[in-house]
Amino acid sequence: MKIYIVVGSIREGRTAIKVADWVLNQIQSYGFATIETEIIDLKEWDLPIFSGANPPLTGIYDQPKQQAWADKIALADAFIFISPEYNHGYSPALKNALDYLGKEWQGKPAAYVGYGATNGSRSIDQIRQVGTQLGLVDTNAVIEIRDIFSRNKDQTFQANDFDNKALKLSVDKLIQYVSA
Repeated sequence: MKIYIVVGSIREGRTAIKVADWVLNQIQSYGFATIETEIIDLKEWDLPIFSGANPPLTGIYDQPKQQAWADKIALADAFIFISPEYNHGYSPALKNALDYLGKEWQGKPAAYVGYGATNGSRSIDQIRQVGTQLGLVDTNAVIEIRDIFSRNKDQTFQANDFDNKALKLSVDKLIQYVSA
């Protein structure tokens, strides 16, 4: 089973990459022999704003990076999306990445990690709406990180017991949905 951890922020000094590293390390510490995890960093992918002539749901990909993005996403069995809350919503880079594709998202379970002024709840609500429309399976696996500003002062994100338990539960849900 391949789980992609999608880093939904591309800002300089971003917290999302620290959270993604924590997610990756925690999942690897569970010792699942059948789970492969990978961080998909939208900053590295550098997807231009989608401007294709064909709606992605048609499966006709005419943008230079669109087919490569489709090929990568098609390999995943499940996703964990990490997003800050920007102005009561989620990051435009993540919205753009979701909008690039159609069928590659369909039928795959998703979990969501958010952080920000309201613990990321508003960003997660919006991502879930878009994800559902794209055909992602909403597993109801949600982690809202509290006090992100006080736990993000070092080079690594400082998770607490609640975060760790919520992540384990989220991974268990992803496994359950993929195995069903």
